[in-house]
Amino acid sequence: MAEYTAKEAKRGIRERLPEIEVWPNQFPGYEITVTYPEFTSVCPKTGLPDFGTITIRYQPDRSCLELKSLKFYFLAYRNLGIFYENAVNRILRDIVKAAAPLRAKVTGEFHTRGGMHCLVEATYEAESNLPPRKR
Repeated sequence: MAEYTAKEAKRGIRERLPEIEVWPNQFPGYEITVTYPEFTSVCPKTGLPDFGTITIRYQPDRSCLELKSLKFYFLAYRNLGIFYENAVNRILRDIVKAAAPLRAKVTGEFHTRGGMHCLVEATYEAESNLPPRKR
């Protein structure tokens, strides 16, 4: 069996995807959860599809994610070769870039393959929310 290389590991991380749009938030101190149960991408090594559910949980600051653009963003993964661990981290990175939330967590729960179920979580917390560092 051929080994995985850096080429497969990095695939899809920098591909151009549709922009995630935002709209101005009107209220402080609440959380939003968005679930997309039809997520698909392609394993960059085998070329086989990966299926799963992506859940985004975030506390907005000045902007909220616009859901139609988020759906088109997710649909762009359908033919993208990317490991699902990387997909979850990229989704988090792209959400933070678009909306600058106070905190966010992206969870990918992927269908069983080869007898194994995989759950991937990536989190972000704005520096302004972190407690002061001890000196």
